[in-house]
Amino acid sequence: MTQPPDALALAAAIKAGSLSAVTVLEATLADIADRNPALNCSTVVTAARARSQAQAIDDAIAAGEDPGPLAGVPFAVKNLFDIEGVTTIAGAKLSQGNPPATQDATVLTRLQQAGAVLVGALNMDEYAYGFVTINAHFGTTPNPHDPSRMAGGSSGGSAAAIAAGLVPFTLGSDTNGSIRVPASLCGVYGLKPTYGRLSRAGAFLFSSSLDHVGPMARSLPDLATIYDIMQGLDPTDPVCTQRPPELVVPALTQGIDGLRMAQLGGHFERGMEPLVRDVLSDVLQALDISELVEFPETHRARAAAYIITACEGSQLHLDRLRQSPMEFDPATRDRFLAGAMLPAAWYLQAQRLRRWYRDRVREVFQNYDVLITPTTPCVAPPLDQTTLDIDGETYPLRPHLGFYTQPLSFIGLPVLSVPIHRPGQLPVGIQLIAAPYQEAKLFRVAAWLADQEKF
Repeated sequence: MTQPPDALALAAAIKAGSLSAVTVLEATLADIADRNPALNCSTVVTAARARSQAQAIDDAIAAGEDPGPLAGVPFAVKNLFDIEGVTTIAGAKLSQGNPPATQDATVLTRLQQAGAVLVGALNMDEYAYGFVTINAHFGTTPNPHDPSRMAGGSSGGSAAAIAAGLVPFTLGSDTNGSIRVPASLCGVYGLKPTYGRLSRAGAFLFSSSLDHVGPMARSLPDLATIYDIMQGLDPTDPVCTQRPPELVVPALTQGIDGLRMAQLGGHFERGMEPLVRDVLSDVLQALDISELVEFPETHRARAAAYIITACEGSQLHLDRLRQSPMEFDPATRDRFLAGAMLPAAWYLQAQRLRRWYRDRVREVFQNYDVLITPTTPCVAPPLDQTTLDIDGETYPLRPHLGFYTQPLSFIGLPVLSVPIHRPGQLPVGIQLIAAPYQEAKLFRVAAWLADQEKF
């Protein structure tokens, strides 16, 4: 696959006058028109709006103004972010009749204020309930590395658009792993920040107490820059933190000296394919990591995450389930219906376990800065694969793609999925995990890995 320059290189070229924002945009729109029928990443292309934004960037440069660090860089977002004048469908046929959004989501606004040019919205699992981006209404987004395999989900269009080279960065959302799973399978960077670090205002939520939004990118400096631009208080999102931004771009050159690191064991060692285990071993060896630590009762934490997700998601869609159940994607309808019938006592017990698990994990982070585990147990599975073997037992594939991601978003930890590429093999994702609001430590380790010739 031919990869375009990263976002920062594009912005530098546009600001230097060697490219114009309009030229870059028209090439991007032509590429989407030519290749999207096969890639099925884009569900909406905002060409007229993008042309206006690109022309404004060129005009600003001609007037001697600085249009921002992302000047003229095209990007796209999972189709659950509000785009002014466009209906937010969240991968659902039922949402197509909704009125258009009246304003952009907060994080879109911040990126555009930094000069980025929005080119449209991207495919996803219906209502973000899935790990595969096989959508009954809007089709399957295949993996650009091998179209016979899955891109992952639910932010599959966001990851595949980067891997295919349509745009250098995108936005996704992550409830149980929906940024990290497709990032891993498609071989791109994906950041799930600390719960509440980035504003979710203008994003169609799925399970409010678990939902995060975050960036995905082909290069680590792009990812760091985009994340820093999106940080900051947003009074329109009651969950958004009041902590001041803590920038991660400076961390890219700080190295890993002094960081206490370990492999995450127990649940996170189970079931990984040989290639995934081999890549993990290489990363641990490179970082000189020999210690193994465990989070207690992780299998129960994952079960509790399931219950909370099913209860909150089904309550959000209860009226739609009552009135139009057959309009749902069959892959999500049954799970929403099952969630609507869960006893309230189960939800309360799951929330109690959540607090207990969070406290135990915080105790672990008193002794470590960064923990490491694979993002998914396997590389991108074939599109028709339905099961996954874990320790000799056969499980349904779709939910178990989140085997290593779900217990971490359950307690809102920041996690960065780092892509590891080997010639002739499908990419493998490695999760870097830190205590809340310690994203900078994740970027220190990721930058060190990116500098190693082996990776």
